[in-house]
Amino acid sequence: MWQNLAAALCLVLVLEGLMPFLAPRRWKRMLVEVSGMSDRQLRVAGLLSMLAGTACLYLIR
Repeated sequence: MWQNLAAALCLVLVLEGLMPFLAPRRWKRMLVEVSGMSDRQLRVAGLLSMLAGTACLYLIR
């Protein structure tokens, strides 16, 4: 189980690094836009992201 968790975290790092590598200017603009969002908007976006990830895992497994 720990090996699967470590592999998943490594994949997260790879995916997180794609945008700054492929489109650094767009990534910077996105960070500026996100920094202007309210805490509530960020929480809702985080919740939706977690729910989407959970649903994808459920469908895959």
